[in-house]
Amino acid sequence: MNISKFLYVGAIGLFALTSCSDDDDDSTVVVDGTADLYATSHTDGSVTKYDLLRGGITTYSTEATDAEGIYYSPDDDSFTIAARGATQTSLQTYLSISDLIDASLDLTLDFSSPAALQSPRDLAVNGNIYVVSDNANDNGRFFVFEKDGTSFTLRNTVTVEFAVWGIEFVGNDLYAVVDSSSDLSVFTNFTSSNMTDATVAPTKRITVEGIVRTHGLDFDGDTMIMTDIAAASGGDFDTDGGFHVITNFDSKFDAVENGGTLAVEDQIRFAGDATLLGNPVNVVYDAETDAVYIAELANGGGKINVYGNVSSSNGGNVAPTSSAVLSGVSSLYLYKD
Repeated sequence: MNISKFLYVGAIGLFALTSCSDDDDDSTVVVDGTADLYATSHTDGSVTKYDLLRGGITTYSTEATDAEGIYYSPDDDSFTIAARGATQTSLQTYLSISDLIDASLDLTLDFSSPAALQSPRDLAVNGNIYVVSDNANDNGRFFVFEKDGTSFTLRNTVTVEFAVWGIEFVGNDLYAVVDSSSDLSVFTNFTSSNMTDATVAPTKRITVEGIVRTHGLDFDGDTMIMTDIAAASGGDFDTDGGFHVITNFDSKFDAVENGGTLAVEDQIRFAGDATLLGNPVNVVYDAETDAVYIAELANGGGKINVYGNVSSSNGGNVAPTSSAVLSGVSSLYLYKD
């Protein structure tokens, strides 16, 4: 029995595999491929890897004490995190991590970028360009690093006149949420159009109706996911969050003029106390399984919540399909092969 890749049911630990048979012999189970979900933590800077196909969990202790933003590179079997804190303000890369199979591991830093970050919130990668969004100031910044082998160079810093949080490359275009608002912006041909230190305006900025305060975003298969943390504290802050599913994103975004509004009728909104969402700070979407993975910070000290069939449902007050506690969870990255 060959197991279909990238199907989830949340059975072993956090996630597991559902299967289908292509032959008459059910005696042999073959797990083929890779589907690993990486998660960072504010609590101690550790990285947790969830093997979505086999159910294994590995926790990597890093030299960071706090991290937000992560990317896995198959080229050198490494993950890179954006380290936060008074003395840790750089990208940190750890090599050959798949050779390590223990459940808990202490890693030694292999190389890092120049110390330039102050309050990193997300990491987006396009080829050898690593972009970090940083919201230490009212005017957000994008630190643009270039990776060459085992070194990073800070190529330039792009400043924008709004606070930033989640960022996502779609081709060569960089999408960025506008923190403390319901807005989404895009910088077309970001890497080649912004080669020097400068303050720039986005190519386009729109309002996403129905969102109170957006944080995380992710794109896959022409579907954009945006999270809504609503109130960051006080009152019902731990139950007022949600997320929006925007299918056929390219055509919908293009149809809204600069400064315009994407109507809530053109989206699918998940919100309500059953969702267990208060501060959904980061998100990953897998179009192949139509599953959303959310880093939720306001409930239980930190959880990863999973929601299925998100683009084919009507949304609403829907409970997660599965959930796992991860203290201080701050960002997610899904690698599949």
